[in-house]
Amino acid sequence: MWSVLLNSGLSGLQLAIGFGFGSLALIGDAVHNLGDVAGLLFGWGAERLSARPATARFTYGFGRSTQLASLMNAGLILMAAAVLMVEGVQRLFDPVPVVSGPVAWAATAGIVVNLFSARLFGTGHHHDLNRRAAVVHLLTDAAVSAAVLASALLVGLVGWIWLDAATAIGVGLAVAWSGWELLREALSAALDAVPRGIDLVEVDGALRSLPGVENVHHLHVWGMSTSQAALTAHVSRRTGSVDDRELLRQARQRLAALGIAHSTIQLEPPRGDQHC
Repeated sequence: MWSVLLNSGLSGLQLAIGFGFGSLALIGDAVHNLGDVAGLLFGWGAERLSARPATARFTYGFGRSTQLASLMNAGLILMAAAVLMVEGVQRLFDPVPVVSGPVAWAATAGIVVNLFSARLFGTGHHHDLNRRAAVVHLLTDAAVSAAVLASALLVGLVGWIWLDAATAIGVGLAVAWSGWELLREALSAALDAVPRGIDLVEVDGALRSLPGVENVHHLHVWGMSTSQAALTAHVSRRTGSVDDRELLRQARQRLAALGIAHSTIQLEPPRGDQHC
């Protein structure tokens, strides 16, 4: 909520100063800040939706809404980058005078607001793609504001008005790179890739090392949301070697330690004992 409010106010300030004093780089920063606001609203809404319980139709709940929010965030970042680079190239061939003082102050405000907003998310965003998308938005914008500040100071000192357009193009490239990385990860999550931070080989080894287990197959790990991983597996074990309930308890305990809280394990006899 605070990130949305702060970035909304910042965007209005930067747009007013950017148009009023001729800085395309600052306008680009403001547009990206508006993308932040939209992205934060998407992420906020998705996180609230993901907390709703499962229904008779949506039996897995609404956790994937956070993955959809990450995809939309990535799209917003890439669109903002494209607009900014196109405008920057046009302005490069048709420079507009820039009043550097107000632009520098607005850029400084952008650095402070975006770093503070990112700090509000704490350290828990590393294991949640939806929250990490929001933090990437904010940290990228802080870097954008820093570039705009440097550009405004140089324009004021040496009078190179083309530098504002060049900075806008550079900012657009940096924003596009961050958007592309986020898009790749969001698409991977949407295609049920193994979530980041989970080693499938390690998961397989943890199950195979359980007492009495002879084989593990049909092993699948995917993200139910941007912060929750699920697993299904067929586990062959020697009949009578260990109590099934104890085996499942140990399996779930080991999987939880690896970041997998939801697991469905089918216990089977070894292939040679299928008649048992």
